[in-house]
Amino acid sequence: MGVITTAKVITGSERANRPVTLQPGNREWVTVIESIASNGWSLPPMVIFEGKVHISTWYTDQLPLDWTIGVSENGWTTDSLGLTWLTDVFEKHTKDRTKGVYRLLVLDGHGSHSTPEFDLFCKEHSIITLCMHHTRRTYYSP
Repeated sequence: MGVITTAKVITGSERANRPVTLQPGNREWVTVIESIASNGWSLPPMVIFEGKVHISTWYTDQLPLDWTIGVSENGWTTDSLGLTWLTDVFEKHTKDRTKGVYRLLVLDGHGSHSTPEFDLFCKEHSIITLCMHHTRRTYYSP
């Protein structure tokens, strides 16, 4: 996903060098939640647009059917959308690929990954989470 002049462009890896222009106009925030397994297999993304209602005619017949679409007031992820990603993307697309009892989910430490609902779902579905928090270090010279 990217911006070329004033057009939104969404493209998948299978469409390399052939992006589809979806909507000319002003730029706005769009969040894409992407995941990749340790063996290189990737889950379908969740795309979060700025808005109050999801209008599928924004991109009729342009997006793969397995992509999940969400909306938020500012185009950023929320606690609710984080849980939707966990249940509708991660759980749905990894439960049949599990080897053993548990799945490991490495997260970036965003607040939407640390809600009680997110934690409970992971516990009930044998998903172990590992949060990678980014900390800023300040070094002082003597």
